[in-house]
Amino acid sequence: MNAPAGNLLKLDKPLAPSRERFRLRLYLALMLIDAAALYAGFAVIGWLSGGRGVALLPAHLLVPLYWTIALPRAVYAQRALEHLGAAIGRALLALALATGLLLFIAFVLLGSEPFAGARFGAAIVLSALIMTAGRAAAVRWVQRRASGQVTNILLIDAGGPAVSIPGAFALNAAEAGLSAVPDDPAALDRLGRALANMDRVVVTCEQAARPDWAQVLRAAGVRGELVSGPLAALQPVGLARYGEVVSLVVSTGPLGLRARAAKRAFDLILAGGALVLLSPLLLLVALAIRLEDGGPALFVQRRMGRHNRLFRMLKFRTMRSEAADGEGQRSAGRSDGRVTRVGRFLRRTSLDELPQLLNVLGGSMSLVGPRPHALGSQAGKRLFWEVDPLYWRRHRLRPGMTGLAQVRGWRGTTETEHDLTQRLAADLEYIETWSLWRDALILARTLLVMTHRNAY
Repeated sequence: MNAPAGNLLKLDKPLAPSRERFRLRLYLALMLIDAAALYAGFAVIGWLSGGRGVALLPAHLLVPLYWTIALPRAVYAQRALEHLGAAIGRALLALALATGLLLFIAFVLLGSEPFAGARFGAAIVLSALIMTAGRAAAVRWVQRRASGQVTNILLIDAGGPAVSIPGAFALNAAEAGLSAVPDDPAALDRLGRALANMDRVVVTCEQAARPDWAQVLRAAGVRGELVSGPLAALQPVGLARYGEVVSLVVSTGPLGLRARAAKRAFDLILAGGALVLLSPLLLLVALAIRLEDGGPALFVQRRMGRHNRLFRMLKFRTMRSEAADGEGQRSAGRSDGRVTRVGRFLRRTSLDELPQLLNVLGGSMSLVGPRPHALGSQAGKRLFWEVDPLYWRRHRLRPGMTGLAQVRGWRGTTETEHDLTQRLAADLEYIETWSLWRDALILARTLLVMTHRNAY
């Protein structure tokens, strides 16, 4: 899986395509296999005993109970795709729990056990056998299709002990221009591009460099591992083993696969619908901007996004073309002469942010998340990351059109360092306590603060 050195050095595209959709399809396939096994078991036993359609009633009840128990018990998880023992053991345990729960519910509601008996027991046993065969076939297929590995692993050699990880993509840090510099946006962006679509990142480096590597991996929001190292300084969250080599897990992504899939689906549905509904308004705003001074309707600015990778954020242009500030060195003030008449209205109503719906559809942003900042943004007289070393950790999720900090009133210029620390605290709280329900609530609250005293 090691790519040619020339491609690695350019880093102009991901080293590998994402395997998240591949894993999601496999999880859905396993869910269908398990459901089919339950229906097949009861159908066969019912047919043999002459019960026919009536025999499927327990299966109708058992399938949703089984899925409800199986999902939180990691029956559909990476290990169940790569290890036959885990795949079968977890499935059978979930089936046993679902069966017991079904019998308990039937006994409580009906005062008897209508599903107890030889026919029911035989159907459960046959379903378990079919489920075992299906899972074994799925694991064997994964081993043939993906060499038994459903994740992308990146090994970065930064001058540490020699490590060999079968199936991993390998990068030499010096040759690829990768470095652990916590306060250099360009270095973080380059590292972020190397980490694109990687599920695990293993770094082997000298002992003195390990704290910096631990910090940049945590800020990138990936599962990061360091080969060996002093425990106290690196704050490890676990251990991983590759043959005789032990590495320390120093970072993990904030959301699991299912949570990321749910958040992305939420974004696509709402952003797509909003673009359709708001398209007349978007065209009118673009026309008004063009008519005022003849300049372009959109303003493109580099912002720091997920995994500390730079991206091009879209906004309606609100300043004179010649006064555009691509790096955000100077924030707009209340009486900023650079802002046009149309632009002042757009800023006051937050309508200038609407083109970011295109960023959401493109995947560089989310509807809700930490707001992306310009590289030159300052709190007081210091750059944001100079105020608090935790600043980079807010980029573990996609940046949002709105966020928890914004609905709490922390928006506008950061005149003092306190302004930044309050926003940062809200952003980190959002990442640690994320839920789809909270995203919906933040979006609803955003409608109430689109016009705000700090919007100018």
